[in-house]
Amino acid sequence: MTALVSPNTVLANALGSAEDVLAPRIRTMTPSRVTFVVGTQINGVPHLGTSLVQSLSFAAAARVRQRFGIPVEVLFGALDNAPYEVVKDPASGHRYQRAYAHALGEAALADQVDELYRPLFDALSERLSIPYSIEMYSRRQQTEQYRRTWLRVHRRIDAARWWLDPARGVPHVRVPCPAPGCGWAEKYAERTRILLADEHAIVHAVCLHHGPYEVVIDPDGGGYLDLATLYRNLVKELAVTVDRDRLSVMVKGGDWVFGSTLVDNALTAIGLVGAQLPTRLFCPQVVTDTGAKLSKSLIRDGKVSLPDGSAPWMLDTRLWPGSLADYAERLLGMAAMLLGNPRHFFRSYSAGELGRLMSQPTRSVTAP
Repeated sequence: MTALVSPNTVLANALGSAEDVLAPRIRTMTPSRVTFVVGTQINGVPHLGTSLVQSLSFAAAARVRQRFGIPVEVLFGALDNAPYEVVKDPASGHRYQRAYAHALGEAALADQVDELYRPLFDALSERLSIPYSIEMYSRRQQTEQYRRTWLRVHRRIDAARWWLDPARGVPHVRVPCPAPGCGWAEKYAERTRILLADEHAIVHAVCLHHGPYEVVIDPDGGGYLDLATLYRNLVKELAVTVDRDRLSVMVKGGDWVFGSTLVDNALTAIGLVGAQLPTRLFCPQVVTDTGAKLSKSLIRDGKVSLPDGSAPWMLDTRLWPGSLADYAERLLGMAAMLLGNPRHFFRSYSAGELGRLMSQPTRSVTAP
């Protein structure tokens, strides 16, 4: 049995298990259902950090269901708006980007999700008897709820803009060029102007290839609404508060702790208070020997080396030396250990230590 020793912390000292951080909201809200929302940029093959957060979402859902007797589910948000390519316009000096959604198309991305992500979700779902669904960001931004939320927030953007972009005070709203086969947008939206009307917004921007263009965003449709990361999370988290019977728990990696502070301050600035703020569960972060987040892109680009004690499968989970069922079982065994003791959950782990935990037998999570 793998042994794990973790130091005490202020938060861990106040909890009996990791899911205790959700208890105040569950007890005051008494929801009829709890949805664990986990998002991932689908810009490549999943790595260990991605699998860790996903498996912890299912494992935490199982513990909440068993403890509170509430139906649970997992929602996987596939962020297909991640940049696929970025170029510099020689005329303006501005950088332009085209997202995966526009470069590859919906069908190709759906196939990518089915190939790289759905098999692990199927294994976790079957193991714990927890339903899940997958939602592409492209579909999410088309919904009336998301667009009405953005229109409502953008009317008060002056109150929140310095929280969402502390450096410049200009939260980026990218509405890519709608010309067939295009989809390019200024990365930092320098020449994007937004005119708000009663029930819609008129967006003026400049395309890399087609020059000035105009797009109308309304609750029923219009252009593709792509927001800067903090702004997108504010709108996403605010939109789910409309459902008073469902508690949405935003499951994030530990690197989001600092960014979420800015999002909460932005939400407070536009009028939210106390229990209206999002419910989040921050998962352990995978770090290198220096304490920095394990970065697949930096290793791939040769800027840092694969840390000691790690293995290639940590950057490409398809290389796990075993079956998918074994991989899911090892993840859930580690999840049981982390969630069962808040000292183990609210901390970071080196890639080598997680490799040790995954390579040795651990106590497994079981469905009720």
